[in-house]
Amino acid sequence: MQLVVARIGRAHGIKGEVTVEVRTDEPELRLAPGAVLATDPASAGPLTIETGRVHSGRLLLRFEGVRDRGAAEALRNTLLIAEIDPEELPEGEDEYYDHQLIDLDVVLEDGTEIGRITEISHLPSQDLLIVERPDGTEVMIPFVGEIVTEIDLEEQRAVVVPPPGLIDDRSESDEAAEAPGSSSQTSAEHSEDAEHTEDES
Repeated sequence: MQLVVARIGRAHGIKGEVTVEVRTDEPELRLAPGAVLATDPASAGPLTIETGRVHSGRLLLRFEGVRDRGAAEALRNTLLIAEIDPEELPEGEDEYYDHQLIDLDVVLEDGTEIGRITEISHLPSQDLLIVERPDGTEVMIPFVGEIVTEIDLEEQRAVVVPPPGLIDDRSESDEAAEAPGSSSQTSAEHSEDAEHTEDES
């Protein structure tokens, strides 16, 4: 199975280094010197990592045969792809590969359906589960233990306990707006909550 582990960013310096947007929880394994990675587009690779280092919080890589800024800049936006065994599991407890989480059903503790995981966004501060709801909208759920309380791969589901405002329940918003004595302020608060769930990218 192929797994996207990084996206190449802009060139760094004049000796062929590039910044990398990491898309794996195991960069020390997947992006180590000597690793040979397929690419998207395929014409850019395969690429063999020669060196790697962290600079100002960003991972910098140099590939064999890439010796100057021009060659490095030509790789910008290229995806780096590792070949992994689909049965392989991460070393850490309660860690998962992206492909294990994609398509899991997301439900509340009482079984209420929220949607389906379609993407994992790896941000510097935390990972986000991108969940597509039945109506086609998306909600971003931080992948932290306090919110995602259970991952059941056998049942193909993720159980979440979202804090107030994280998941905008439109049906409840509509009922509140129609209830006697409801105010426009309540609806506005729900709207603000909804805006906070929009994809930042």
